[in-house]
Amino acid sequence: MTSSSRRDLDVLLGDSARDLVGAVLDAAARSTDDTDATGVRSVRPAAVTVRPSGATLVRYAVELNRRDGSVVRETLVAATGSLIPDGAAVVAGELDGEPMKVGLWRWPHDPALPALAHVVDRDRLRTVLAYAGITPTDRITVHIRAYRPARRAVLAITAGPHRLFAKIVPPASLPGLRTRHELVSARLPAPELLATTDDGLALMPALPGSSARAALRDGHRLPDAETLEDLLDRLPADLTTLSARTDHRRRARHYAAVLALTALPEEPDRSRVAALADAISEAGPGEHPMVPVHGDFYDNQLLLREGTVTGLLDIDTAGPGHRLDDWATFLAHLAVLDTTTARGWARAILRHVETRFAPDELRPRVASAVLGLATGPFRTQRPDWAELTRHRVAVAEQWLNDR
Repeated sequence: MTSSSRRDLDVLLGDSARDLVGAVLDAAARSTDDTDATGVRSVRPAAVTVRPSGATLVRYAVELNRRDGSVVRETLVAATGSLIPDGAAVVAGELDGEPMKVGLWRWPHDPALPALAHVVDRDRLRTVLAYAGITPTDRITVHIRAYRPARRAVLAITAGPHRLFAKIVPPASLPGLRTRHELVSARLPAPELLATTDDGLALMPALPGSSARAALRDGHRLPDAETLEDLLDRLPADLTTLSARTDHRRRARHYAAVLALTALPEEPDRSRVAALADAISEAGPGEHPMVPVHGDFYDNQLLLREGTVTGLLDIDTAGPGHRLDDWATFLAHLAVLDTTTARGWARAILRHVETRFAPDELRPRVASAVLGLATGPFRTQRPDWAELTRHRVAVAEQWLNDR
């Protein structure tokens, strides 16, 4: 790893970040004649995305001081390299004699997610709701459930008695999302789309039940492995005509490169994750039929009511793949939860899966998925990210080696 490969990360997480944020907010205040802001009180990185190339994106939680003594919170985003979307405001300059560009935007004006600014505008949202046949007489409330800059956002909407979700994606991704929902919701308890807009908004109803993650936490009844197998068996065959994800071996190398740039930049750690990725890649994948898969199958994608599955969520990644990868993803998430109930559920699922697939082919895939989850603590800027990252790498190693 060269020092230049971490340059963008160091700039966006270092002291210069405050200056970048201040420049954006000053420009925004001038353009809107907002003279109440007196300066930036704090800038905290809330999420970080890094590519092996060194391209970096940081979402900041910002606090601004106002003249009346109050504090206003803002969300700003800075990106470099291939992570700068078209339409971002770009600041260009030199750093240590090398050119550098930083793309910047503030919530909700994400240039890659044009529908985002529309859905938080109550008047525009009422128009979308009316198109879906909903005419609320009560106050509309909108709460952010997830925001991955330039990739997607999920907002929970309450409009009178109606509970809805709006998923915002880049406009080019909307046709694929629409197709997946049409295919899957016809056979499984996945949400049907009530309305879509060409700028990337998909409106869907909230489904009944609570997440399997909550059931794990609260000790409620969980579906057995046979029930989950039946759920996966019911995925429509037409999903295999859609685009496929990269395989687990390529993903392992990607995760190792990201970890080397971010959470584990020291040489012993870099060598450790590189060796792990190599071992995953060298393990024989076996011969498996191409079947419809969820693509990101784990406990938080399931809604339950008294142990019965009432919802299958986030089918954006559904498409062709190997059934073994869905099981590997599920087991990986349970492995990093590392609670008594999660371990018990994982043991039951593992017994089921190992009657259908060779352990030598399953375990490298679980290790790859765990390695991907090892990038999470740094990405979400957990205070204990270093400890968590090394723990998850160790879990990945254990899955690979206990064969």
